[in-house]
Amino acid sequence: MDPSHRLEQRLTELEIKACFVDDIVDQLNQVITRQQDQIDRLQRELVQLRQQQPDSEAAPFRSLRDELPPHY
Repeated sequence: MDPSHRLEQRLTELEIKACFVDDIVDQLNQVITRQQDQIDRLQRELVQLRQQQPDSEAAPFRSLRDELPPHY
């Protein structure tokens, strides 16, 4: 095999691999963007839920396991 042909073949293989890497990077970027959007949305929801919750200092935390059912 001629050295210039082998070099050209290696270059072609590297170009193909580079294209695949570019595609994967784009896909990962899209996933990260969606995840960050979801994190932002969940943080906003958490803030809203905390605002809806009654003042936790005034009402101590009670577990349902600590309460007896009505038939006892």
